[in-house]
Amino acid sequence: MKKRPTVKDWLPLARTERGAAELPTGAAFRPEWIDFEKGIRVGNLEPHERITRILKYGLEQGYGTGFVTDRWGRGVFWQWICWLPRANRDAKPVSGGTNFGCAKLYITIDRTHRIFQCGLAVERGFISGRPSIPGILLKPDWDWHRLMKQCTAGSDLDREMFRLVRREGFCATVTGASGTSTFDLKTFRSARQIRETARKAKPGAWAGFDLFYPMPESEVRATSGYDLVQGIMGAFAEVIPAMNLCMQVPLSSAMDRRLPKE
Repeated sequence: MKKRPTVKDWLPLARTERGAAELPTGAAFRPEWIDFEKGIRVGNLEPHERITRILKYGLEQGYGTGFVTDRWGRGVFWQWICWLPRANRDAKPVSGGTNFGCAKLYITIDRTHRIFQCGLAVERGFISGRPSIPGILLKPDWDWHRLMKQCTAGSDLDREMFRLVRREGFCATVTGASGTSTFDLKTFRSARQIRETARKAKPGAWAGFDLFYPMPESEVRATSGYDLVQGIMGAFAEVIPAMNLCMQVPLSSAMDRRLPKE
């Protein structure tokens, strides 16, 4: 895996009298808990071993604000897990209590291609109809609208996506009822493709956008648990500039806050 920025420089080294592993620093995480058949193991683990606690702790320490954890799945193995800044959710006048409307950082497994994904997700939800899931109907204060406004050639998001997809090995997808369209090194031209593809998604079905680093199973297996956690945090740090372009309340890292003001 290409070495990429991580949060090591500003994530404080957490220690207690009983040792660092008592806090969710990632030192206790094991890569086999990313199971390409069953999902991401969360159950039957100590709190400091769970990837939900580990990444939430790292994000809150690194960005100095609260994060909300959400997921799809139940039992021991979860299929999709996300973390979203609480301040951005609370700032929404219509959808303040709904996670669907917020840009979020996520991890999941693509079983078909045996790929572990970590990156940014922005959901569109349903535009019309009566969805069975409460709160999934698109509202005017959702981050999706800011994303779509940025999906033009030459925008700040366009420059971020060009850097990530064309230079850093990230992929972008737009998912709707007709399937998933993928944009990678070979197919990505500009962020305008995201808007054009999203417009084709049926209004009475769920749709969304992902921007993620694809980690093959072999790469996951060859990485230590702590280094895997650092790689995920590094991928999160890479997509947060794009995430900030979609949010009402942007994130700033601990490093940014330590810089002297002009």
